[in-house]
Amino acid sequence: MPISRPSQTATIALFCIISASVTSVSAQPNGRHGGEPGGMHRRPPPPPEAIEACAELNAQEACQFNSPRGTVEGLCILPPNGDESLVCAPNFSTQRSADPYAIVDTGQSACYADSGDAIACPAQGRTFSGQDAQHQGNTPNFADNGDGTILDRVTGLIWQQSTDTNGDGLLNVADKLSYTQALSYCEDLSLAGQDDWRLPDIKTLYSLIDFRGRDPSGYEETDTSGLIPFIDTTYFDFAYGDTSAGERIIDAQYASSTLYVGGDLLFGVNFADGRIKGYGLSLFGREKTFPVLCVRGHEAYGYNDFVDHGDGTISDRATGLMWARDDSGSDVPSGLNWEQALAWVESQNTARYLGYSDWRLPNVKELQGLVDYSRSPETTASAAIDPRFNATAIINEAGQTDFPFYWSSTTHANWTENPGSAGAYVAFGRALGFIDGQWVDIHGAGAQRSDPKAGDPANFPAGRGPQGDAIRIYNTVRLVRDDRRWP
Repeated sequence: MPISRPSQTATIALFCIISASVTSVSAQPNGRHGGEPGGMHRRPPPPPEAIEACAELNAQEACQFNSPRGTVEGLCILPPNGDESLVCAPNFSTQRSADPYAIVDTGQSACYADSGDAIACPAQGRTFSGQDAQHQGNTPNFADNGDGTILDRVTGLIWQQSTDTNGDGLLNVADKLSYTQALSYCEDLSLAGQDDWRLPDIKTLYSLIDFRGRDPSGYEETDTSGLIPFIDTTYFDFAYGDTSAGERIIDAQYASSTLYVGGDLLFGVNFADGRIKGYGLSLFGREKTFPVLCVRGHEAYGYNDFVDHGDGTISDRATGLMWARDDSGSDVPSGLNWEQALAWVESQNTARYLGYSDWRLPNVKELQGLVDYSRSPETTASAAIDPRFNATAIINEAGQTDFPFYWSSTTHANWTENPGSAGAYVAFGRALGFIDGQWVDIHGAGAQRSDPKAGDPANFPAGRGPQGDAIRIYNTVRLVRDDRRWP
C-alpha cells in the first residue's frame, strides 16, 4: 500500500526524539556538540532497533522497541531525510507529560554597558560578555493569514490580529474588556472560520513580547509615532494608551487568563513598556479593563516537563533547556549586579560547573518559562518555581522571608539617549511595591520588571515609579544551557 507522509514539522520533531531516546550527547570543552563547524550538527541516523520495529508494519501503525533508556512506544513514520524505510518514532502522548513548546527569542540584537550606552558585543571573557544579543534562539517568525489572524511559525499558535473588539476600526479605550468580559469574548469569538479561541494564559501571551521595544516610562509628550512597542507591529495592530480618554501612554496591559494565586491580581503583559505585572481587577471603584488578543492551538504551550538528573541539573524536555538546580545564592548570598552576574556565569564555565562549560545567563523569556504560576510565597511558602529547584531564601524590604529576583541577560531598553541602563528580571518571590507607606506584594510572584544594572539600592528606600517598585540591583542568577538531548 502507498505510504503517506505526515507533516514535515511533526516528522522532524519526532525524528529528533528518536535520536534523543537512544543516544546521549557528550558536551565538548568548547560548549559545542561535535559535527559541523560553528556548532552545527547533523542529525544522527535512527537506530537499527527503530527501523526493525516497523519492518513488517505500515505507516502510522503502533510500534515499540527497547532502548538504553527503556521501552519506546510510538508510530511508524517516514524519516525527514527521504529514506523510504519506516522508523518507529516515539509518541508524545505516551512519552511525555507535556508537549514540546518553543520559546521564541526576545529579538534583542544590541549589546549594552551598565551605563546605558550601546556597545559592540564583547568577546568571551570580556566585560559584559554573555548578554542576550550574543545567543540566538528561535527567531520570531510570523505569517499574516489574510483573514484577521496571525500564525506564529515558531510556536504554532494562531493569534487574533487586532484588539479591536467592537469592530469599529479604531483601537481605543472602548475596545478594552474586564477580565470576565475577556474570557467570554474569546470563548464566544468566531473568526476565520474557527470557534475554538481562548484567552491566553500568561506564558502563552508572553511568547509575543519583543525586546526590540523601548520603554516609554517618563515620556511626557502625546506623540507616540517615534516610540517602539514590545510587539511586532508589522503583524499585530497596536495602540498605546488612549490619552484622549485620560489614560497614560503606557496603559496597554493585555489581559491573560492567569490569576495570581497569592492575591487578587490578574497577570498581564504590557506591550507598551515591556513588563509582566499582576493588575488589580478593579480601578477607581470600577472593573479594570484590558486590551484582549485571543489565541487558538497548542493548548499545552508553556507546560514544563522536568527531569531531575540527580547531578545538580534539571532538564525541561518541553523546551530543550537544562537548568542548574541551585542558584547563585549559595555562592554569593549578597547578590550580584548585572555586570557581576554575567561575569559569575563565565567563572562557572571556567570551572566547568556540574561538568559543563556552556552555561549562560538566561534571556528573560527563557527565565519566565521557568515560573510555576501555581506557587507563591503567600500560598505555598515557596518560590514560584517547581520544588525540584532550590531557591535561596532572602529577607525582603518588608522584613518577610521571601525569594529573589533573578537577573536575565536581556536589557530592558528605554526611549532615552542612553537606553540600556536597566536589565530585565523575573520575580520568583513577591514583587514588592511601596504603597501608602508600606511594602506590599503589588505585582505578584512571576512578575517581570527591571532594575538598574548598577548603583546603590539604598538610593531607592521607597522604590521607584508610581507603585514604588522595589529596586534591588543585587539579584540572583539561575544558570541555563541548551540540552540537545531533547527537541
